[in-house]
Amino acid sequence: MDKGKAVMGMGRRWAVDFTDNSTSPPSRDIPDPLGFTRASQDQDDSTLSREKKNAEANWKSQKAWEVAQAPFKNLMMMGFMMWMAGSTVHLFSIGITVSALWQPVSALQGVGKVFEPYKDSKVDLLGPKLVFIALNLVGLGLGVWKLNTLGLLPTHASDWVSSFPPAQEVEYSGGGFL
Repeated sequence: MDKGKAVMGMGRRWAVDFTDNSTSPPSRDIPDPLGFTRASQDQDDSTLSREKKNAEANWKSQKAWEVAQAPFKNLMMMGFMMWMAGSTVHLFSIGITVSALWQPVSALQGVGKVFEPYKDSKVDLLGPKLVFIALNLVGLGLGVWKLNTLGLLPTHASDWVSSFPPAQEVEYSGGGFL
């Protein structure tokens, strides 16, 4: 005797048939369980989709602001690294300064790509984009300031024309006792 034929022929011992063979429509005389309301099940699908779209728009807006404020962390780190590099011209200070100039420039070139995932008709990206651009411009200014501190920016006429005398130093410092 095959097992499959025995099961098929006699039926399963513990099987339950859940098919409804009644000809009457589903009855509403059975009360709903506690905590269940039919109104929540019969809600309009457009209301649910509208709420879902609003929640998604709020999430996108929040994430766009987080991305817009991310360059602030980079500013603090870069400022600390520039301070640690000192004000003398050597390989380390030049490398940090070039990095401080390159990162904001590359970030400003990719503003559209950065905010692409957050585009939505309900999300206003103008504010986050302006904050992102402003913080990167501050980072660029920090790099230019470091170039000036190192004396690598041509700020006097004598930097361009060799016949002019160099600029007079405004301040002198020296060590020792009086």
